[in-house]
Amino acid sequence: MEQNSILFISRDEIELMQIGASEIMEWVEDAFREKYFRKVEIPPKPGIHPSNTTFIHAMPAYVQKFNAAGIKWISGSALNPSKGLPYLAGLIILNDPETGLPISVMDAGWITAKRTAAVTAISAKYLARRGSEILSIIGCGVQGKSHLEFISLVLSGLKRVKVYDTVPEKILECERFVKTKFGLEVFKSQSPKEAVQDSDLIVTATPIYKNPSPVGMIEWVKDGAMLAPLEFDSYWHPETFYKVDRIFTDDIEQLKYYQTLGHFPLLKKVDGELCELVVGKLCGRVSDSEKIMALNLGLAITDIVVAKKVYERALAKGCGVLIKY
Repeated sequence: MEQNSILFISRDEIELMQIGASEIMEWVEDAFREKYFRKVEIPPKPGIHPSNTTFIHAMPAYVQKFNAAGIKWISGSALNPSKGLPYLAGLIILNDPETGLPISVMDAGWITAKRTAAVTAISAKYLARRGSEILSIIGCGVQGKSHLEFISLVLSGLKRVKVYDTVPEKILECERFVKTKFGLEVFKSQSPKEAVQDSDLIVTATPIYKNPSPVGMIEWVKDGAMLAPLEFDSYWHPETFYKVDRIFTDDIEQLKYYQTLGHFPLLKKVDGELCELVVGKLCGRVSDSEKIMALNLGLAITDIVVAKKVYERALAKGCGVLIKY
């Protein structure tokens, strides 16, 4: 590319590349493998919170194996959907690791949805009970749908999807999506409790709040279930985080950092990191009765690895717009 130029890649162009879920899972799992062997650089993500309903995070990372360096600037606002705007929005900047020069700017929304679902699915591969048949999706937005795509790859016995959202139209939309794309039975839950009960894997894909009003109760969760909260501690009551039998996370240091900011006040012990499960250093589920939580807060290594692959595809296919700066 020309000096002082970047390749801008839009969301539409990324979607047209038709990158498969299995490819993304492979890249993301590789990123966690590299994390275990300390071949990544990933500081805890700093954030600002202009209001109780809005956050903006900066997420830098470097992954040696992929020769990938960059930063994601991502925001979320719980009020956006009511305005016809996406809950999450952002951009990813890629840099040349050798020169430090920026080489690409691209949409972060698609990548965030896919890599988040990939991380949950990889967690489920190690932590979900064998023979799991019932998946609950609480929050029927972009993340909820994306999780169905990825989790279906690791839960081969999946038969039923329970869906719940505070917006009835989203429940109906999600029902159509599940039946059309996956051919699975759908149960439209009338309450959060009904959505959680009897489920083998519960994904809560709801907004992050600075001062949350939690809804979920650990007493609703059956023995042997896996919980995957995507919204930090905004959905589940604080005691959930010490009453589950075991907790794994994507990065313990990042989790501790957020505890210093007031999150997870009752969380006392974490049993390990996802990267330790990936390389076989730790054993995942050891009992069919354990309630296990995958508390993944989101790591920039997953964004930057997928973004680098998107960039390489764009170059190969002639996608994107070259912009001088």
